Amino acid sequence: MLEDLRKIIHIDMDAFYASVEQRDNPQLRGQPVVVGGNPDGRGVVATCSYEARRFGIHSAMSCARAYRLCPQVVFVRPRFDAYQKVSQQIREIFLHYTDLVEPLSLDEAFLDVTINKPGIQSATWIAQNICKEIQLKTGLTASAGVSYNKFLAKIASDVKKPNGLTVVTPEQAEQFIAQLPIRRFHGVGRVTEKKMQNLGIHTGADLCEHSLAELHKKFGKPGQYYFNIARGIDLRPVVPNRVRKSIGKETTLSEDTADIGQLITIIGDLSRKVAVLLESQQSSGLTLTLKVKYADFQIVTRRISRDLPIEAADEILAIAEGLLVKTRAGEKAVRLLGVTISNLTTDIPVKEVLQMELPFSDIFEK
Repeated sequence: MLEDLRKIIHIDMDAFYASVEQRDNPQLRGQPVVVGGNPDGRGVVATCSYEARRFGIHSAMSCARAYRLCPQVVFVRPRFDAYQKVSQQIREIFLHYTDLVEPLSLDEAFLDVTINKPGIQSATWIAQNICKEIQLKTGLTASAGVSYNKFLAKIASDVKKPNGLTVVTPEQAEQFIAQLPIRRFHGVGRVTEKKMQNLGIHTGADLCEHSLAELHKKFGKPGQYYFNIARGIDLRPVVPNRVRKSIGKETTLSEDTADIGQLITIIGDLSRKVAVLLESQQSSGLTLTLKVKYADFQIVTRRISRDLPIEAADEILAIAEGLLVKTRAGEKAVRLLGVTISNLTTDIPVKEVLQMELPFSDIFEK
């Protein structure tokens, strides 16, 4: 019954890192800005301003290529302390409305406001207020999606970026899903997208035409998930208190590469981000895992455990670099890299881990 449906909000900050840099440095406002590495080296774009995106720049692109696309672009090194401070301000706003807050990253979160602290009936009104408060207190803009489940709320938040609000009611869900390109469905990666397209599945409407039995046969266990989301079914609750057993980062490269120097640079970026997350939680771990996906989509992992905790960025990089040589990276082109620390020395609730969502292109391109 409709009255039993949840009221879910997905808040997503707009070009978060770049927007913080433009806020803190007035000279960057209105300019194409890249947060990332050195264009003279093997740096990678972490995120970029909307002004830079007009030139075709995007996350995971090499900084050298970004410079070729837009010679006037301004390159800025990431300041994770500043981003975490803003993220904490935003969380405090969320918690004014509900304790059911599930952070996905430094810059986005789900909120369940079915029952909320102010006792407000309208989830749309709450989302509007949250976005206004964020802009007032941080000087930054956010986009919001409102719906009756997490799947629809997350997709809705991306519809009117930047600084937009989209509501998908139960009555609108069927039409909204039907027109969605299959690549917009969370959980449908490039391999699955290609397989679906080969089967004539290009939109939500196409997916909805297939029975559960057909989807099970063609996609295995995930077939149930595809069957459900094509019909707007997502029963996952907003969960703020799960215990995280690992902290990791991974990035899907914009272009496959066999360049070891570039791969090590990317691993260095991942190592710094993982170290920041560990430090923010005053945690460390005994096991480091390197994940490599080759251009042919074969995935390999290399893992090592230590007696002493692993926590510093340079230590993570050194260990991961040692594991990289035990793969066929360089001999084979690579499309994805990941670094994860596990066997944590502390139990960390998910709501305390402001971990950016994966893959890399989704972390920053908001």
